[in-house]
Amino acid sequence: MAELKDIALAKELITNATRITALTGAGISVDSGIPDFRSEGGIWTRYDPLEHATHDSFLKDPMKFWTMGRELAKVILKAKPNDAHCALATLEKQNKLLGIITQNIDNLHQSAGNQRVVEIRGNYLRAYCIECEREYFGDEVHQRVVEGEIPPICEECGGVLKSEAVLFGEPLLKSAMAKAIEISKETDLMLVIGTSLQIYPAAYLPQLAKKSGAKIILITLEGINRVDIADILLRGRASEILPQIV
Repeated sequence: MAELKDIALAKELITNATRITALTGAGISVDSGIPDFRSEGGIWTRYDPLEHATHDSFLKDPMKFWTMGRELAKVILKAKPNDAHCALATLEKQNKLLGIITQNIDNLHQSAGNQRVVEIRGNYLRAYCIECEREYFGDEVHQRVVEGEIPPICEECGGVLKSEAVLFGEPLLKSAMAKAIEISKETDLMLVIGTSLQIYPAAYLPQLAKKSGAKIILITLEGINRVDIADILLRGRASEILPQIV
């Protein structure tokens, strides 16, 4: 677990920084009741992503995605921000946070109070019609799915709805990635929280920040791919460590 001297050093870096960026992954939301998709009990242990979560499979048979999506909705709709999310919201209130770059689709950063959130994999609670492109946001579509409307249908034209969450084989949101790169270059301290840094291009962002002169704090409970870029490595649960250093 994280050593006290490293906690103290991290607190000092945060105190002195003025342009902080957070890069978050699944690990920050585990204590909100959302398992990592790849971990034991996660979605991918029960549903083959190649069958249920690719862009091509969705277009061929949206029932498969939304059958999986029903289980995901049950988890996301009842999840609440934990202390790690709230700590990042505190940084924004202190006007020290450039933004959060998240690989998560659960909307928990916004629920905690953060407004500067860059969602490079989209937001599960945002949906749109693949025919007329009408947009939906919030719980309504997913409540309908939980109640058995699979796939959910557009009230405007009768087309099938798709979650904004990026599927395999679907490009990351260009505007979001452009913003993520921009703030990674501008930051003076990046907090990398709950991500193994194995999936690119998101895994490149800390390296980009480092090249631009930023310090890097890695906060993770388990293995991580790029320990070499860390100025400080804090092992432990994000919900326990972040309140200590913010």
